[in-house]
Amino acid sequence: MIGPLPGNAEPTLEADLTNKRSGRGQFLRFCVVGTVGFLVDVAVLYAAVGLLGWYAARVLSFMAAVTVTWWFNRRFTFAHAAQRDNSSGAAVILSEYCKYVGSMLGGAVVNYVAYVVTLRLVHGPFAGVAGVAAGSIAGLAVNFFAARFFVFRR
Repeated sequence: MIGPLPGNAEPTLEADLTNKRSGRGQFLRFCVVGTVGFLVDVAVLYAAVGLLGWYAARVLSFMAAVTVTWWFNRRFTFAHAAQRDNSSGAAVILSEYCKYVGSMLGGAVVNYVAYVVTLRLVHGPFAGVAGVAAGSIAGLAVNFFAARFFVFRR
């Protein structure tokens, strides 16, 4: 079998990951950052569930995950577009953070509905993890497009 011609070669995964503006690379980096957010989400959920219950603890864990993913996404996934102008100071960064949190609310609704449905269907010690996983996957596309085309668009 003959491979593609050099001028028509498909971009490699490595090339996509290093190209800061590649949509596929951004999506893959977004997924990696999302995995970190998932771990934070689950850790905070299980730390807070005894005090707050499954539903209120999920709100707290989601906010912790959103904060962590905002920081990593602005540093790695969308670094070319993040508002890091030193002369703008904290107000610009706070504005970007608020824009990020606000834009994640669409995905949060999808995420939380999937979480609640999963808790209704799955029982046992891993129900919370299953709910967070289902919610994360369900909200992934909504959150990626909101981050890429609204928060970090340049």
